[in-house]
Amino acid sequence: MSEFKSNDGFSISRRSFLKTFGTSAAVAATAQMEAVAKELEKANAEKVLGPEPLPITLQINGKPMKVQVEPRTTLLDALRNHLPLTGSKEVCDRATCGACTVLLDDKPVYSCSMLAIEAQRRAITTIEGLAANGKLSKVQEAFIDKDALMCGYCTPGFVMSVTALLKANPHPTADEVRHACSGNLCRCGAYPGILQAALKAAGVSTTAKTEVISYARLA
Repeated sequence: MSEFKSNDGFSISRRSFLKTFGTSAAVAATAQMEAVAKELEKANAEKVLGPEPLPITLQINGKPMKVQVEPRTTLLDALRNHLPLTGSKEVCDRATCGACTVLLDDKPVYSCSMLAIEAQRRAITTIEGLAANGKLSKVQEAFIDKDALMCGYCTPGFVMSVTALLKANPHPTADEVRHACSGNLCRCGAYPGILQAALKAAGVSTTAKTEVISYARLA
């Protein structure tokens, strides 16, 4: 049987080396298996929710609101159909138009693409929560002053997106406003007014430009 011997007198046989290596590998494998077993046990111990309605509490506009919904209920559905908060609009219901935008911990999200149970323990702000003591927010007032709305279906979503932008960036540029609102669609085409309203709410001075076309030149 071969034996390794170092200069300092330490020696180990092949059998001892393989035996020690095998023991170490077995210990490592056992530890790994125990870790996997604990994860499986944890997963199996998690409570299955649904399909029946269950009570949840949502923190909306600074207040806890209790509601009983099925686990499949979206946040938008909970707001509009289970709570008296219809300001967030259901338009596309596909997370493409932004009319249902609300703030989740001051971040804009499509409430039609988020489950209500996922929004628990998060600070939810809807369009109804912007006005304080009956006084409109600066963004809401600016939308009125700049005539930044037509049919009104998209307006709550735009107001929430602009509000989120100004919380993160109080003095944005026009390009930053466009980027912040890129997830919102206005089928009426009120984009110029929306841009002017966002900049006014931010206190950024703007100069409206109107192009006058002479009919004589077109003749």
